[in-house]
Amino acid sequence: MDGSSDSHASSTPTPRQVADAMFSRDHAARAAGMVVEQVALGSATVTMTVRRDMVNGHDICHGGYMALLCDTAFAYACNACNQNTVASGFSIEILAPARLGDTLVAIAVEQAQRGRSGVYDIKLTNQAGDIIALFRGKSARIAGEVVPTAAHT
Repeated sequence: MDGSSDSHASSTPTPRQVADAMFSRDHAARAAGMVVEQVALGSATVTMTVRRDMVNGHDICHGGYMALLCDTAFAYACNACNQNTVASGFSIEILAPARLGDTLVAIAVEQAQRGRSGVYDIKLTNQAGDIIALFRGKSARIAGEVVPTAAHT
């Protein structure tokens, strides 16, 4: 709580409560072994350890898994305000390989929010802090809330 005496503030879910509700339904993130380490309005940090089933024929992490991790951090950052938000597009630049056993860290930060549209940058690093990839996501708010509030039920 922020200490506010506003009665509506008590019914507004925190970014962590929103993230926990999303994660309970996020089968893709859970199947990949992701952990939502931190979430705040406009930002999120999500981690994932590269497993054997994520390694491709070059013995490195498949780029799709790196994009999945970045897209997941993006999703938690842009939904933290409890307004349903989806990706309208993204791009990823893979700069270095990730390897079996690496712990990847995706840090998403909101860059701009105008009306229903937002832009987020996600930096993907390994456990040593080496930059593996840079991801930019564009978001679009849609109807509804992640966690229904008393004001909207």
